[in-house]
Amino acid sequence: MINVGIVGGTGYTGVELLRLLAQHPQVRIKVITSRGDAGLPVASMFPNLRGHVDLAFSAPDLDSLLACDVVFFATPNGIAMQQVPALLAAGVKVIDLAADFRLKDEHTWAQWYGMPHACPELLAEAVYGLPEVNRDAVRQARLVANPGCYPTAVQLGFLPLIKAGLCDTQSLIADVKSGVSGAGRKAEVHSLLCETSESFKAYGVPGHRHLPEIRQGLAQANGAPVGLTFVPHLTPMIRGIHATLYARVNDTSVDLQALYEAAYADEPFVDVMPQGSHPETRSVKGANTCRLSVFRPQGGDTVVILSVIDNLVKGAAGQAVQNMNIVFGFDESEGLRHIGLLP
Repeated sequence: MINVGIVGGTGYTGVELLRLLAQHPQVRIKVITSRGDAGLPVASMFPNLRGHVDLAFSAPDLDSLLACDVVFFATPNGIAMQQVPALLAAGVKVIDLAADFRLKDEHTWAQWYGMPHACPELLAEAVYGLPEVNRDAVRQARLVANPGCYPTAVQLGFLPLIKAGLCDTQSLIADVKSGVSGAGRKAEVHSLLCETSESFKAYGVPGHRHLPEIRQGLAQANGAPVGLTFVPHLTPMIRGIHATLYARVNDTSVDLQALYEAAYADEPFVDVMPQGSHPETRSVKGANTCRLSVFRPQGGDTVVILSVIDNLVKGAAGQAVQNMNIVFGFDESEGLRHIGLLP
């Protein structure tokens, strides 16, 4: 049994962490912080947790966090990096769900996030927590950088093709749609019901913060920089990411279905669907699953990969729990065996 702390428990990823950790047989939730809601019972804000989480939110306090075995940061970008050095020095493991430790280059981080990094000396040590790629490194990690939601869907879709050396890595295209919960739990005009319902739009076309993260991961697999066009879209649904990925292959004789099935055969949370299938976001709602399918339309040299996840689970809190399981030597599926919700 391990003691767990959550910093920033009032957002959508925070409540997903609570939902998953409250049912985890190896976890005791010790502290949940919220500067603005200190003293409020968690179940008063999130009634779905009544009878499962009896704690109240508390003001951020380093001493209470130091009593934990692992601390999750479900905070805005720039918060975790202020507190992580002290936690690591005390032997506390850290899993950051924000972007503070995802990028290895401090100058690239500052360029995309608009502030200098507070502890650049930890960027090299931080392990990028995509288990399907870095499982062995996560197992030894003190500090895990949980991947972003878009990067999870895109990388899992492209990686088998890139690792096999089968595609032109300078002309990759990722056309990706996300539900509104990806914008976070805050009152902003662009995410109001009347602004998003019955509408659909692209955003961040000149450049999105997840672009350097995706490029970094794909370049690592490729052994060289990649060329990627990434266009995110906002869709009028609460949860879900659907990535439609395009690449040109240099060998049309390869059985891509077999390639993908072999690449993910031993992965508990990646489901390569039967040939010809079209995965739906609703099939992964509430589950820590990425569903993939691969096509080569009309037998041409363009490959289309479809990748769907729940942005709050495999794209955030579920993947964080998966990383925690690996770090502490638990069964990787512990606390994550939920089946997607239908309808």
